[in-house]
Amino acid sequence: MFEKILIANRGEIAARVIDTCRRMGVATVAVYSEADAASRHVAMADEAVLIGGPAPRDSYLRGDAIIQAALDTGAQAIHPGYGFLSENPDFVDAVTDAGLVFIGPTADAIRKMGLKDAAKALMEQAGVPVVPGYHGADQDPAHLARQAERIGYPVLIKAVAGGGGKGMRLVERPQDFQDALASAQGEAQTAFGNPAVLIEKYIQQPRHIEVQVFGDGTRAVHLFERDCSLQRRHQKVIEEAPAPGMTPEMRKVMGAAAVRAAEAIRYRGAGTIEFIVDGSDGLRPDRFWFMEMNTRLQVEHPVTELITGVDLVEWQLRVASGEFLPKRQEDLHINGHAFEARLYAEDVPAGFLPATGQLAHLAFPETARIETGVRPGDTISPWYDPMIAKIVTHGATRAIALRALESALVDTEVAGTTTNLEFLIALTRHPGFRKGQVDTGLIGRDLETLTAAAAPDPRARALAVLGLAGLDDPNVRGGITLWQPLRRTVAWQGGQAVVEVLGPGAARVTLDDSSHDILWRGDRWWVDGSPRRSRIINHAAGTSVFGGRSLTLVPADPLDRAGAETGGGLTLSPMPGLVKAIFVAAGDQVAAGDRLAVLEAMKMEHTLTAARDGTVAEVLASAGDQVEAGAPLIRLAEDEETAA
Repeated sequence: MFEKILIANRGEIAARVIDTCRRMGVATVAVYSEADAASRHVAMADEAVLIGGPAPRDSYLRGDAIIQAALDTGAQAIHPGYGFLSENPDFVDAVTDAGLVFIGPTADAIRKMGLKDAAKALMEQAGVPVVPGYHGADQDPAHLARQAERIGYPVLIKAVAGGGGKGMRLVERPQDFQDALASAQGEAQTAFGNPAVLIEKYIQQPRHIEVQVFGDGTRAVHLFERDCSLQRRHQKVIEEAPAPGMTPEMRKVMGAAAVRAAEAIRYRGAGTIEFIVDGSDGLRPDRFWFMEMNTRLQVEHPVTELITGVDLVEWQLRVASGEFLPKRQEDLHINGHAFEARLYAEDVPAGFLPATGQLAHLAFPETARIETGVRPGDTISPWYDPMIAKIVTHGATRAIALRALESALVDTEVAGTTTNLEFLIALTRHPGFRKGQVDTGLIGRDLETLTAAAAPDPRARALAVLGLAGLDDPNVRGGITLWQPLRRTVAWQGGQAVVEVLGPGAARVTLDDSSHDILWRGDRWWVDGSPRRSRIINHAAGTSVFGGRSLTLVPADPLDRAGAETGGGLTLSPMPGLVKAIFVAAGDQVAAGDRLAVLEAMKMEHTLTAARDGTVAEVLASAGDQVEAGAPLIRLAEDEETAA
């Protein structure tokens, strides 16, 4: 077994690997960018090495700097985590050439499975079913369009070197193909340095079911399946294991196909065989097809660990150090059910745009397994994926595990940045999802309902006002109100209220349209005679109420002045990012919905469109500019300007 390893990654996966290494007595070396100097994974590791600037290309994608850090610190092996260099065969070659061990598959195996077109051909040879499509080298747009017509719409355009939904577009009509192709190729070039795509038939009621495999270079086993069908824009949101509705017959056939795929390339380490499944008539063993192989550990690996009792990172270390597979197929069994929800800093009402900000408050329930790379006070950076944590639960049955996930999400407390927490809670309560009726289109079909703003809760707001007034303090509850008026006005951004102290542990909060009597009795708040399972937390970003639905009030700044209304004439950057393209010039006429610019942020492209008809008055940014959130990009002329 290794004495010391270097982890060539950051965030929650780096912290996850460190946890297992600590248990096994293996010393760890972290690498970090300038943006991550104070990060959690750096604090957890035994040693840490600065490798460059905040942009991934200047740090986490610098294979030479990472290898040198391993050599300088005496590490014997490198664990790549996932993302960044984890599936880069040239990096694997460089690691082994330096006399180090790569904790993962060989460069040859990665190359064979790294390009989706070549991988599909290899899988056909191994007897693994593949989706009908075009996987050829001819990337001429007209040729690709003809192939799409041959396959039949709807089709999926997919980056051959891709993953995580990047470089992927669904096209339902021939007239939309060329725009979708250009967009997919541009995103693929940015994310992977390779604009090549393939075309596949789009399965109408698809389920995304993947099989966890593990090999030692000679033989392989599978650790059963995960259902990752709950997706938005091809990004997984909630994963579970095992797949709902899975039959023993289909599990056996899919598992055997996954093992054949792994053994065909003499696979070593943890990997995942992803299948697309036609769920229109239940799960049938003749209706699943190979999509791709991820030659690394998956983000959702914890659900497999919980149902099998296997620590996959431990297996990675053991096999990489020269051991054979720790278990045979007949030794592996499913125990219960598990779910994983991905908590992100993102603005759901604004179209799931990535968000940034400081985590002024962060707390998780002890009832769930939490995997996170951040702590209270940390900042969600625009440079990396905005994941805050993975919240994972396990239960004897699917229903129990799902109830546990819902409860854990309700008890999760985040303040200081916008998150998808309410969206995740809504998903756990979706009637179809509760019944296991899942497919990749579920979120899209019910998006309006899942993202609908909840009705305001005036009682929660009254509690938050109490916190802003400083009356949530135990001493004040007990009746000590020294130097404080018994009646005063409390203001926050967007409103104000009157607070009256009625006695020890008692107050009345009068909002614009309601009044609420609040008491502190025993160990909880009572509002209008009813107990509330609520916590009031004051933090750097304001005051939050947690328990049920969360609510945060930000104190008003008396010197703050409201900005002028733009009337839809000014296009602002919705987040920090890189201006990838500008499509208009001063004097151009545009209609509402026309493309104005493309912004690249957090490894995804976001198209900005005109809010109304008009004439472009100014273009305030250029392609290649790095801009902050709220930066003006394009201004449309007002009526009087046009008339002049």
